[in-house]
Amino acid sequence: MTLPGTLPDGGRGWAIRGTGAHLPRDFVPSDELSRELGLDPSWIERRTGILRRHVAASGEAASDLAAAAAEQALAAAGLAAADVGLIVLGTSTPDVIAPSTACRVQAVLGARRAAAFDISAACSGFVFGLQAAIGWLAAQRDPAPHALVIGVEVYSRFLNRHDRATAALFGDGAAAAVVGPAPAPYGIGPVTLGSDGSGAGDVLIPAGGSRRPASAETLAASGHTIHMDGRAVRDFITAIFPRLVAEATEAAGIKPADLALVVPHQPNPRLVASLAPAAGLEPGQLAIVGQEVGNIGAASIPYALDRAVRTGRIGPGDPVLLAGFGAGLTWAHTLITWPPP
Repeated sequence: MTLPGTLPDGGRGWAIRGTGAHLPRDFVPSDELSRELGLDPSWIERRTGILRRHVAASGEAASDLAAAAAEQALAAAGLAAADVGLIVLGTSTPDVIAPSTACRVQAVLGARRAAAFDISAACSGFVFGLQAAIGWLAAQRDPAPHALVIGVEVYSRFLNRHDRATAALFGDGAAAAVVGPAPAPYGIGPVTLGSDGSGAGDVLIPAGGSRRPASAETLAASGHTIHMDGRAVRDFITAIFPRLVAEATEAAGIKPADLALVVPHQPNPRLVASLAPAAGLEPGQLAIVGQEVGNIGAASIPYALDRAVRTGRIGPGDPVLLAGFGAGLTWAHTLITWPPP
């Protein structure tokens, strides 16, 4: 099977050469959080499937988690930080508004040759980052260039712990992938990106930017925490996930049943798993790990991918679909023909 984006003529393509992930040490079990919210201890798990979410320690920022995940990915790829020419970091919870968190990660890693920048595409950020990395790699003269693509969130800093619609779902974590050369027919296929700004208000942190800068009023109104229209988000996920699977497989000339693994964003793992039949998938084709971490945004897909790699769920030649969707609204998908080690 040759997927779009691979190079059957023997030319060079681009593949994920190593993955890594990092979670904060501390976590909050769902039964404990349910009690804090005045709910039955099993309420969160029954509705979402989430068992726990990790919480960054005091003084621990997005760049700290991201650098730790990147170091794991580099080790898995057998590379040093000096081998990296680009760092692309997806996040909605940067260390500071400016400069980019990617630049801080570059400094921590000692990746002095690398250009670095952030992508703000919410939970689709990792797949958006893959597109940016591939475009950069294709333009390089270096015979063996490599890029780091990272997803990281520290949502715990932006939660209203009394809002069960958000406190129940979001957690902290980071994951990364090294992208580098691969021979045909292995590699990352075309990346399809999409957005619908008319839904920008469905999930957002409304204050702290140029429209509503920080003030006593925004603090009092919890404007610096995540606000979410749960019904609108659920409807979006229910519609977009089967559509992404259909678009990707039709473009590749295959059926959903031919996919070895589908790695979706999983803001609510129980909901996403329930959509497998509508997408033409068997439950075993989904890499669902959100029960371990909750919604970790831009880190969700690379974290699930890293878990799949480390547990042997992906082998050489396997067609693997990444399907992201999130605030913005944004969505993205790509098919990968997985390379040999």
